[in-house]
Amino acid sequence: MNKADLAEKIADQTGLTKKTSREAVDAVISAITDSLSREEKVTLVGFGTFQVMERKARKGRNPQTRETINIPAKNVPKFRPGKGLREAVR
Repeated sequence: MNKADLAEKIADQTGLTKKTSREAVDAVISAITDSLSREEKVTLVGFGTFQVMERKARKGRNPQTRETINIPAKNVPKFRPGKGLREAVR
């Protein structure tokens, strides 16, 4: 399922137009992205939690030259599914 399919499914279930549901999906994604860029945790009860985690600096290897390189630390998004989602998938 992609974003357009999700918007269409929301339109079918809520009676909204496809355009309105597409805007709603975009607004939710934008709100989550904005919160994560400020390093805030986003919790959707029953679905899961989005948060920013720091990945530590480490050493890596260039596969072409076998040269050791330093990979800098960076922040990455992480998703932890909630209990309801985990049980629905099982």
